[in-house]
Amino acid sequence: MKKVSVECRNLRLSYGRNEVLKDISLLIEPGEFFALLGPSGSGKSTLLRLIAGFNMHDSGELLVDGKDIGRVPPHKRNIGMVFQSYALWPHMSVWDNVAFGLVERKMKSAEIREKVEAALDLVSLSQYAKRRPNELSGGQQQRVALARTIIIEPQVLLLDEPLSNLDKKLRVQMRQDLLALQRRLGITTIFVTHDQEEAMTTADRMAVMDQGVVQQVGSPTNLYDYPRNRFVANFVGTMNVLDGQIRERSSTHLSLDVPGLGDIRLPHNGNVPEGARLAASFRPHTVQIEKAGGRGDACLIWLPGIIDHREFLGEFTRYRVRVGDHLVTADQAHLTGLEIYPAGAEVSIGLEPTQIRLLAA
Repeated sequence: MKKVSVECRNLRLSYGRNEVLKDISLLIEPGEFFALLGPSGSGKSTLLRLIAGFNMHDSGELLVDGKDIGRVPPHKRNIGMVFQSYALWPHMSVWDNVAFGLVERKMKSAEIREKVEAALDLVSLSQYAKRRPNELSGGQQQRVALARTIIIEPQVLLLDEPLSNLDKKLRVQMRQDLLALQRRLGITTIFVTHDQEEAMTTADRMAVMDQGVVQQVGSPTNLYDYPRNRFVANFVGTMNVLDGQIRERSSTHLSLDVPGLGDIRLPHNGNVPEGARLAASFRPHTVQIEKAGGRGDACLIWLPGIIDHREFLGEFTRYRVRVGDHLVTADQAHLTGLEIYPAGAEVSIGLEPTQIRLLAA
């Protein structure tokens, strides 16, 4: 199967006065597993349906393998889609559900039988061929929907939150199975989800969307480590933010006046957002906690704080620390014998300068 690219060029879509997609430009590489991540109403499912042909854009271009398919009807796009509800025929057997697309294409019976057997074997459902959807688990139904989609050999596979109806343990297994199947087929895949963990564990790259706008595109690690703005920082993982006013600035450092804390001296590489106000942002797992007055690592930036709340989560303890006028979340790996700080304890938190990102306030 030939691997193809999918390109969106300045796509716009409105429903009346409500602009749902605003100048969307994306290039999805051949054979890539690409995720569209964002909250409800961000436009990610609308964009997926537009690629499938169920929505029509107002302006811009949609290209598959370099060819504009914007005016091609859905049934002629050679794009397969797995819906959130799976959309299986309840009165048909698994075999008949999977064979449906080939029957509609009036393919010869022998060829249909060969392709259905291969598709069911690919998703490990050969032994369930005679069952009906209501006799299967949620994960098995999802695999039937996948087999029914891939059997028509689409150029592009679209997945619209296909794991949302499964329990957590099964979701983990199914996302691993999805990725393994995609790698085996080499098919260009676009996966819509609002679950950051699903996107980060499966996608080669992903686009974070909000209010019809692509906020940032990159690999999961790139978006996690180098968010472009506060929305991305808070949607891809958890981020602490200390807002402040710039007091001094040199070519390598700046001084940020944070309410209740005073001036904090921060290094920078010259890539500092414009404006007099900035936000120093950092992830909870990069924060160290010491007893107040302790001698911590001199290379860290130490700030005084008071434990406001704590949660023991097994692998780590999550603290909420009041620092000046801010609440900072700190995740500390749990080891047997490690001191656990009670609420009200005076502590110092240590920030690793290399892990601090400067964002527009």
